[in-house]
Amino acid sequence: MAIIYVILVVASILALIPFVYVIAGSFATNDELLRRGFILFPTQFSLDAYKYIFSSGSVLRSLLVTVYITVMGTLINIVFTSLMAYPLAHKNLFARRKLMLAIIFTMLFGGGMIPNFLIVKSLGMLDTYWSLLIPGAISTFNLIVLKNFFQNIPESLAESAKIDGANEFRILFSIVLPLSLPALATFSLFYAVGHWNTFFTAVMYINDSTKWPIQVLMRQIVILSQGGAGDSSEIDPNVVIPQQAVKMAVIVVATLPILCVYPFLQKHFAKGVMLGSVKG
Repeated sequence: MAIIYVILVVASILALIPFVYVIAGSFATNDELLRRGFILFPTQFSLDAYKYIFSSGSVLRSLLVTVYITVMGTLINIVFTSLMAYPLAHKNLFARRKLMLAIIFTMLFGGGMIPNFLIVKSLGMLDTYWSLLIPGAISTFNLIVLKNFFQNIPESLAESAKIDGANEFRILFSIVLPLSLPALATFSLFYAVGHWNTFFTAVMYINDSTKWPIQVLMRQIVILSQGGAGDSSEIDPNVVIPQQAVKMAVIVVATLPILCVYPFLQKHFAKGVMLGSVKG
C-alpha cells in the first residue's frame, strides 16, 4: 500500500511540474529564462509579461467575450442535447433506429470546412457570436452518452408522473434532469472547455477584432511579441516585450479562469463521466 501512495505522489508531482514551470516562467525576466532554461521559482520576480499583455485594452473585452460565449454556448449545448437525448431514450419512438443511424453517421463523416463556412455565411451568421454557438450546438458523442443515461432512469417514474397528468416536458424538467445532474455537470464541463478554447472557428468566422475571444487575441499578442505581422494598434509601444515570458503568461491568462471552474464540478465529474457509457 505504501508503494502505491509513493507512486501516486510521484505521478502527481510530475503532473504539476509543467504547470509550476509555466507559472514561474511567466513571472521571470526574459534574461533569466534564456539563461536558466528550466525554472520552478524565479530569482528575479517580474511582471513585465503581464504588463505587456494587459497594456492592450482589448484583453479584458476579449475575456468578457469568451465568458459570454462559454456561458451561452454551454447553456445552448445542454438544452439542445437534453431535448434531443430525451425522446431518443424512449424505445417506442417512431423511426428511432433510423434516427440513431443518422446521428452516428455524423460522427464518421462531416461536410468539411468549406461547406460549413458556406452554410454559416448563407445564414448571415458571419461576424456574429451565433457562428460560434449554433453550428456545434450538439455533440454527437455527448448526445449518445446522455441518451444512455436517460435510459437508465426507471420508467416507472415517468409512468407515475403521467398518471398524475404530467406531460413530457414536465417529466423532463421536473424528474429526468434533476436526476441527471452528475451527467449534466460533466457534459457542461466538456462543453465549457470547448467554448473557452474556441480558436479556429473564431478565426474562420469572426473578422471584427472587437469580437475576438481570448484565445485568438492571445495568439495575436504572441505574434506581436515575436516581431511578427499583426495589429499592434492597441499595444502600448513603450512597454518592454519579454518574448519568452509572454508565451507563458499567455498560457496562464488563457487557462487559469476555466481551471477555476473545475473544483465546483469535480464532485459530479468522476461519477457522471462513467454513467451512461456502458448500456447502449
